[in-house]
Amino acid sequence: MDFRLSDETREWQEYCRRFARDVIRPVAAEHDRDESVPYGVMAEAYEWDLAGLTWIQGMQNDPDGLRGVVYAEEMHWGCAGIALAISASTLCAAGIASSGTPEQIGHWIPEVVGTKGNPRIGAYAVTEPQAGSDVKSLRTTAKRDGDDWILNGTKTFISNGGIADVTVVVATVDPNLAHRGQASFIVTGDNPGLKLGHKESKLGIRASQTAEIVLEDCRVPGSALLGGDEKLERKLERARSGKSSRSSGALATFEITRPTVGASALGIAQAAYEWTLEYLSERVEEGVPLLQQQRVQQLLADVATEIDAARMLVWRAAWMGRNGVPMTAGQGSMSKLKGGDVAMWATTALMDLVGPAAQSTSCPLEKWFRDAKIYQIFEGTAQIQRLVVARMQAAEYAERLQFASAVASANGNGAVAKSTSAEQSQQAEPAAV
Repeated sequence: MDFRLSDETREWQEYCRRFARDVIRPVAAEHDRDESVPYGVMAEAYEWDLAGLTWIQGMQNDPDGLRGVVYAEEMHWGCAGIALAISASTLCAAGIASSGTPEQIGHWIPEVVGTKGNPRIGAYAVTEPQAGSDVKSLRTTAKRDGDDWILNGTKTFISNGGIADVTVVVATVDPNLAHRGQASFIVTGDNPGLKLGHKESKLGIRASQTAEIVLEDCRVPGSALLGGDEKLERKLERARSGKSSRSSGALATFEITRPTVGASALGIAQAAYEWTLEYLSERVEEGVPLLQQQRVQQLLADVATEIDAARMLVWRAAWMGRNGVPMTAGQGSMSKLKGGDVAMWATTALMDLVGPAAQSTSCPLEKWFRDAKIYQIFEGTAQIQRLVVARMQAAEYAERLQFASAVASANGNGAVAKSTSAEQSQQAEPAAV
């Protein structure tokens, strides 16, 4: 077990930090204030190979799986809103990768992520006004019409909504089957049935466009169904027979991206921590430098420790995902949960430490504080993540007990069986809770 970053990953980390420092930071306040899409920075990211197909391929060729989360943290260190504007297309790409056929993946992912000469924008449309984090309750419908599909419904809080070249829309094909009756569809930006609704004015991440999109008799060809007709029919047949999986395509997509969301939140926390260190290093109180005062040191130590602990959870989940290790104990959700909570707590605590000056819009802490909150909300709220972790932990614990019991039975070891039974009895109440 080696916790050191490889030389290549360290160079990548510094490269991303340089872009965040030299390209993102100088315009971050302007785009935050104006709530404007940072098209110029997005185009520059392609020039630096920090967006586009070359960048995606670089992520896939990383044996440790850490390049993606390092990228997310450093870009968000620059500005969370701008970083999201650049990287939100990858969620759309992940939706295509998790549900599409090889032919669809080969055709549409380049259309989503683009190249230096042809930058592109993607969006992934799941959330609805009445559903929130409940993927099972989506009301957007998809109905067959000959060889085509007709989509109707409203999606809300969509990153890159209304400006995307390609949008993946999750819709219900059979409402009687809840999430098991859903499918994903490709909708291009020039489709007349896809319209921009209300653009959100947000507390934070204001440089990232978040908007409502409305689908009104939105006609798409049969080829727009991700996975194709045969796969959908098999899925619906299994669901009707009661044999289908409990998971959904949308949930599978979010599982892939959770460590990246946790890393993104840590970028905000790290930025706030570093700025506070520099700010306090120049200040003296009653003749004593602030950084030498015990109360200050105690809080800074707590912030540094929490950031590092969350980073380890993120790196572990990213490594597991890249190397095909099942996250059966909720490791992906843990990383997202801890990263979001640490970012919100750290920015709040550091503002308290700095004092009244931190509430001014001229103070960077004020922006980082606003940016941090969304990381406890989107892609599954902190409360949802806790439910996921608790249920997966209980399920894994039950499997361990069954395995221990089976081993004891196979070995004829009555003492082991008795011990396992006693342990199960003692732990039954906490596990049930």
